Amino acid sequence: MDQPKLERLLRLMKLLTANTIYNVDQLAERLHMSRRTVYRYIDTFREAGFVIKKTGDCIRLDKESPHFRDISQLVHFTEEEAVILKRAIENIDDTNLLKQNLKRKLYSVYDNRTLADTVVRGRNAPNIHHLIEAIEQQRQVVLHGYRSAHGGEVRDRRVEPFAFTTNYVQVWCYDTEDGVCKLFKTARIGEVEPTDTPWEHADAHAEGFIDAFRMHGTQRHRVRLELGLLAYNLLCEEYPLAERDVRPLGRGRWLLDTEVANFTGVGRFVVGLLDDIRVVDTPELTEHIRTYIAENLK
Repeated sequence: MDQPKLERLLRLMKLLTANTIYNVDQLAERLHMSRRTVYRYIDTFREAGFVIKKTGDCIRLDKESPHFRDISQLVHFTEEEAVILKRAIENIDDTNLLKQNLKRKLYSVYDNRTLADTVVRGRNAPNIHHLIEAIEQQRQVVLHGYRSAHGGEVRDRRVEPFAFTTNYVQVWCYDTEDGVCKLFKTARIGEVEPTDTPWEHADAHAEGFIDAFRMHGTQRHRVRLELGLLAYNLLCEEYPLAERDVRPLGRGRWLLDTEVANFTGVGRFVVGLLDDIRVVDTPELTEHIRTYIAENLK
């Protein structure tokens, strides 16, 4: 077999075993080949002993095929291996691009539902699974009764979900009404209604910046805080991702030098420990704290 054909077969195998399901037209478009060639390559797999599965007009390679099991032992993980690997990946800072790349590679070779089952329990589990299916099938969903943190508003949202944060606590979605990508807390969703509407704004899907205080946004603001022992210990316990941006100053003092998406999260942290934290060279944060205290003392 010539090398170009072998490369095309391997690329087709990758698509036929990915979590996303494709029909022949989509396979032909992605591989830049004709429908006839796709069918011919699928016949090649069938003749080689692979089991072909069809769901509607979509085609997959059955991972229980004898040959595939032999291959998967080399390139796939057992369920236990995948879960342990996922937990290790989740310990990487959310701001590290390597984390998202590793997660995508893990999910491309392993069932996202099984990974979700290890961390999601109770009444929220059906919503998480509907969101996983929507991401895999690239479809819109309706978030019924979403409880916003701003003003306590409760309403439905039509969105395009495309990524989760650590342990499925939040989901990145494109809000079709507002025309922007947002984070939605999965615990605040009343019910997820799947739809047959495909993604219409995939090019706009982008995960925003999440800072160590779990705030998200498109901007980055540098903040510097001098911490006493109590503040340092609470920071490491409550916001472990911030610890890597802390260095000792000596005499029981530490300096936090980090970036935040906004001043909300870090501001609340400082206000709760005013006698053990000194804001360093960050006038915008100082002003935010003054305003916050003044408004809450009215």
